[in-house]
Amino acid sequence: DDTGNRLRFQLELEFVQCLANPNYLNFLAQRGYFKDKAFVNYLKYLLYWKEPEYARYLKYPQCLHMLELLQYEHFRKELVNAQCAKFIDEQQILHWQHYSRKRMRLQQALAEQQQQNNTSVK
Repeated sequence: DDTGNRLRFQLELEFVQCLANPNYLNFLAQRGYFKDKAFVNYLKYLLYWKEPEYARYLKYPQCLHMLELLQYEHFRKELVNAQCAKFIDEQQILHWQHYSRKRMRLQQALAEQQQQNNTSVK
């Protein structure tokens, strides 16, 4: 029914987005979830979130990259190590910082260009 489908959608959306958090992945790995075949199959099932009609609901798109990496046994095994999770966390922060700076520079350049266009039109 619609209520059940909506609830399932919300739960799966929330869970998929949690996969963007390397510390949560480390938590799951340390508790043996990634050794459970049923859980690994569930992660495979969740790949449907990569489809545009579902991905548009995600606030943390990096979760899709983590979901993809979780398909590999070697990656799942490495997540038991807290240093691995810390490294991923640091890399995400560096990416966000670079993206934010780059976006700000692009916005400033666009604003300057618009200002020049406005002054040359007058």
